[in-house]
Amino acid sequence: MLLDAPGRRVLAGMCGVAPQVLARALPSWGREDPKLATGGGGEPRAVWRVGGAVVGPVAFGCRLCAARRTGAPVTVVGYVPRWGRVCVRHGRWGLDADADQRLEYLDVRGVPEVVAAQRRWASVARRAVRAGTGPERVFALAQAVVARWWEQALQWERETIWPRRLHQVAGGDAGGDPDRWRIVGRDAVVFPEVVAVAEALLDPAMAELVWADSGAGRPRALPADGLFCRRLGERLGRTWLGPLAATDHGGPLIAWMGSVIRLRRGAGGPPGYDNDPWWLRQEHRVVAMAGQLRVLGKEKKAPGSGTMWRAAVPAEQRMLITSAIDSAEEQLLQLRGVQTGPTAEVARRLLRGLGHSAGLIENAWKRTVVAAVNGGVPLQEVAQWVDMPVEVLSQMLTAGRQDG
Repeated sequence: MLLDAPGRRVLAGMCGVAPQVLARALPSWGREDPKLATGGGGEPRAVWRVGGAVVGPVAFGCRLCAARRTGAPVTVVGYVPRWGRVCVRHGRWGLDADADQRLEYLDVRGVPEVVAAQRRWASVARRAVRAGTGPERVFALAQAVVARWWEQALQWERETIWPRRLHQVAGGDAGGDPDRWRIVGRDAVVFPEVVAVAEALLDPAMAELVWADSGAGRPRALPADGLFCRRLGERLGRTWLGPLAATDHGGPLIAWMGSVIRLRRGAGGPPGYDNDPWWLRQEHRVVAMAGQLRVLGKEKKAPGSGTMWRAAVPAEQRMLITSAIDSAEEQLLQLRGVQTGPTAEVARRLLRGLGHSAGLIENAWKRTVVAAVNGGVPLQEVAQWVDMPVEVLSQMLTAGRQDG
């Protein structure tokens, strides 16, 4: 509940507690809202808002710490950002309290790098302030970068660090329910990498590498073996990660690099998101545990959803789908720079490029449909997802098998 100034005075009088004490006790104290800024005529007013959206994510606190202070091991919750989830005294990572799942914490005593990352975050936050941006924006961007890698890492045979950590925080074995553990354990498992990426993005020397990769005064496409991504992989203890990060054209890391380059060239235009390195697109924002668990619950109720994608779809087919999507993204990105010149020439290049991208997307679309049906998802469900009559979809699949 957000209160205007008269409302805060009324609450302080009713409680018999000084306003400065309530300001320390209530995270909502002093928060402004447009509905409270107009009218009112001096009467106390209040508005309801979702606490997590106003103050930040809600997490479980440490029961053992609560027992030391209260004498009882009661459940406690609080607004705790994800860079402050570790109880260093007891080695516990507090989980989101709004996710409707039974666990309150993960045991991170066996992964000391998680605790060390929380200690290191304080210096990263100070560096962010010196750079003129909010630490929360830097963290959100770094988390988006690493969370995207987390989703891709199932295909990374050389990734061994995250699986080890995930099994550790799952009590030694996450194999019993891997989908759920990948959701519940993600934030704790990737936290050291999030802090490391935040450090790298704030490092002026790393920004210089981005500028060099872009060709500096002689613009060129960012290379797959660029200095920045190579150095980033080294800082993360994964020398093989550089090319994978450099070719993720639709991700938040490439968007950040593009903003850095535009600012350096003075080609960013008026102040706005396109020349703000720390602006995070909506589609790049990390989905919280609660949302992921809701989706997982719905998928498990649907026929054919119990089989893992990697188990149901051959590696070659997965690679072809991914390749078609990546090629379409790269083609569309290249079209941004062809809108100058004679009208006929620009139109020709745009239409040819868009047609090529549409063909790649259609190819990925068809392959994904076939993979879903072969993986056990009912044809009626797939037809609903692609907004196509079942009969038409069935004919398309039959024709595809005959062509094959």
